[in-house]
Amino acid sequence: MVANVSTTFARQERAAFCDLALEVGPDAPTRCGEWNVKELVIHLLVRERSPLGAPGMLISPLSGLTDRAMAGLAHEPFKKLVKRLRRPSPLLLLPGADALVNSVEFFVHHEDLRRARTDWTPREIGAGASSLLWQATRVLGPGLVRPAGVPVRLVRAGTGATATLRRGDDPVVVTGVPSELVLMLYNRPTEGLVYDGPADRVDALRAADLGI
Repeated sequence: MVANVSTTFARQERAAFCDLALEVGPDAPTRCGEWNVKELVIHLLVRERSPLGAPGMLISPLSGLTDRAMAGLAHEPFKKLVKRLRRPSPLLLLPGADALVNSVEFFVHHEDLRRARTDWTPREIGAGASSLLWQATRVLGPGLVRPAGVPVRLVRAGTGATATLRRGDDPVVVTGVPSELVLMLYNRPTEGLVYDGPADRVDALRAADLGI
């Protein structure tokens, strides 16, 4: 069941990302740093399809390989790049691989496009997808909050479920829906999160460069 939900969600977010990318155009801004839409599309293609370029996204000494791989796609037509991105890489054809790798990735980057628009509004996330995103906070969160250097506990709004991401006394407690908690962990602007705990630790978490 979880695998089916995650596979469906990954595909839906990929398709929605591509549709919105074409709608807003290659030069539109995003919430992913200084990248425009075309640069974000290229990032996703390199991440998914370039065995040489992708490691540099995680390993700083190899970042030059990533830069070269992205530069190699920069002059290709935007619509051609989006068309290529619509289909998962052949590297992800193993059962469950696309869902495992891309459910959170495409959700976050879809929101990067949505929330860069002046007319954006929060959207409803289905129960299955919300549970998937909550699970992602529990699995990925400990590594993503490490830069803050403070104890952190998440509370899922409406259910009271908790996830301790970094142990310690007097943690920062962040309460919200799973979709917004995921965006917080990836250092994106959020809506509706409530932060409790020592003021200096709350400030440290909110100011930290979270994410990968």
